[in-house]
Amino acid sequence: MEIGVVENGGVVGGEVVAGKRGKTPQATETFEKVATIGVVANLTVYLVKRFNIGQIEAANITNIFFGTLNFAPLLGAFISDAYLGRFKTLAYGCFASLLVCPYDDQTISLSSFISPAWQQKEMQGFLIIGGGAIRPCSLPFGVDQFDKTDEEGRKGLNSYYNWYYGTSTAALVLSMTVIIYIQNNVSWPIGFGIPTLLMFLAIIMLFLGTNLYVHVQPEGSIFAGIAQVLVASFKKRNLKLPCPHDINQQGLMLYNPPSKGNRVFRLPLTSQFRFLNKGAIVMGDDINVDGSARNSWELCNVQQIEEVKCLIRIVPVCISGVLCFVALAQQFTYIILQTFTMDCHFGTHFEIPAGSVVSISLIALTLFIPIYDRILVPIARRFTGVESGITVLQRQGIGLAISPISMVVAGLVERKRRNSALSNGGISPMSVLWLAPQLVLMGIAEALNAVGQIEFYNKQFPENMQTLAGSLFFCTIAGANYLSTALANIMRKVTTRDGHSSWLTDNINLGKLDYYFYFIALMGVLNLIYFLICSHFYQYKVMSLHSEESIKVPTKEEEATEIDIDTDAPSK
Repeated sequence: MEIGVVENGGVVGGEVVAGKRGKTPQATETFEKVATIGVVANLTVYLVKRFNIGQIEAANITNIFFGTLNFAPLLGAFISDAYLGRFKTLAYGCFASLLVCPYDDQTISLSSFISPAWQQKEMQGFLIIGGGAIRPCSLPFGVDQFDKTDEEGRKGLNSYYNWYYGTSTAALVLSMTVIIYIQNNVSWPIGFGIPTLLMFLAIIMLFLGTNLYVHVQPEGSIFAGIAQVLVASFKKRNLKLPCPHDINQQGLMLYNPPSKGNRVFRLPLTSQFRFLNKGAIVMGDDINVDGSARNSWELCNVQQIEEVKCLIRIVPVCISGVLCFVALAQQFTYIILQTFTMDCHFGTHFEIPAGSVVSISLIALTLFIPIYDRILVPIARRFTGVESGITVLQRQGIGLAISPISMVVAGLVERKRRNSALSNGGISPMSVLWLAPQLVLMGIAEALNAVGQIEFYNKQFPENMQTLAGSLFFCTIAGANYLSTALANIMRKVTTRDGHSSWLTDNINLGKLDYYFYFIALMGVLNLIYFLICSHFYQYKVMSLHSEESIKVPTKEEEATEIDIDTDAPSK
């Protein structure tokens, strides 16, 4: 079965070739994450041990840096869609990440003639630029290589989402174990140099497949299109929609010219958020002789309007992802701080580095994904008829349910650790492996919710917003990092009222970190309820092939069971 995607006027590749093409951008982000996490995974430990920064302040700095790193993909998505395209943006991002290399006890850019303070800022800048370019483009560029009009291609794509996140997480495990061990016990420059070498290999792999890729050309800024729909609808807010009770007939009377550019699918007109439909009402001289809109800020087509509707539907679900990652963000901050007062020995001679403890969660995630993809999904598919076993919203919901459970377990373990530490002069004889149960639960929650988010965004966003879909996932992580910082600061102020000691202190033995974990668990429960409400009212995207003359709009009952291209609805 041929891919059927046109590249510079020709049909490119076949189904098998597509799978091979999809692996190269996946490898690119895998090595990028080794490079980035290899530098910043030990950041909390580095700030506390090297710069004697207070533990709470170090946790806040780590959260803010990770937040900035994960917000950068939003800008990268804009540049990719509007100007460069995904491949060029990926390439520039790889070179930016490569410019981080080791020097003495610091990680700096190749410009080693400047002062150490500026070297640190320049290092962070290159990491943010590189991550901002690679992360939003890597997954959509890999998805471009698959045939989404074919059943086998869609099944392969479902697995691709799982293995994409699985291999990326395996890279994190490498960073959190081997590289951190080298940094702590061998040499900081060597520990930072290995990620640089891997980034160089990623660039070679990316360019080796240049002639095989399907290249989707940029179509201009999607943000301008979103603004045009909102403005046009507002300007025509006083007009009446034609055939208000027959959405199919209404669609025939609104402006809906043939799609142009790289789009393979069309979105039918829907009645949800119908006030936006007014932006496609044709008035007088709104249309030029060639059929184009005279002024895009006064007349939009049905496709533009439905794309904005897709975005509006997704945003409430996206918010629930932010709160889920607040729990997962604790792995890189307070859980690492717990290890400072625990027995980190594994056996007689080996001591687990504090920054490597998080790898337990990542290992659990890496092991769970193939079990889920190869065992649980086929079993679930027999009962549900859904290609992916369960819908992406159901997958996210299960992850959201496990997340607060992990925080309750974390609180129970912390209470035991604190009591043990206070009884033994500040250092608990408890093994650091007591943290394993909560970390395993966090890993499983992330495997379900995070991969579910990635798949959800890439399937439910319109075709021309795929790069934005890739960036939105990282924005949820960024939002969680910033929210974690704000939450910690607020909690310190609130809990110190009336002379009480704060829940969060630089000496965690004197605080109430378990109460903080319980509070996050409570937020997780409320977030799960919010998510269930959002998912109940969510309408999955319905599409048809661009070549089809007629477009069937399912009724509300049919939408629950309709199997449409690129959706998770169960087959009839």
